[in-house]
Amino acid sequence: MRKPRDFDGEMKALQDKARELKTRKVKQLGELVIATGADALGVDELAGALIVLAETKEAGKREAWARRGAAFFQSRTQRIAPKPDRNTDSAPPQRSGAQPASSRTGAT
Repeated sequence: MRKPRDFDGEMKALQDKARELKTRKVKQLGELVIATGADALGVDELAGALIVLAETKEAGKREAWARRGAAFFQSRTQRIAPKPDRNTDSAPPQRSGAQPASSRTGAT
């Protein structure tokens, strides 16, 4: 005879995993705000800008923002990537603090 499944235990494990994923998402969003320099904006300004972004339906604007975001992450990857002459056996050091934003205009 097969052992019965522990549905309560499985449900609790899934809820714990969902909570962990949500926590990680919130943390990464905060890190993104800091890395882009948007933490210098007021809460009302940041919320307003995000609302405008979320409400925008124009494909051209959204594509331009996506390209700009991809360029941001590409430049961060190049700055953080270990140099060939470094010891690659250990993990690269964690960067902390905000990265200076080269340009904050033009994202409207």
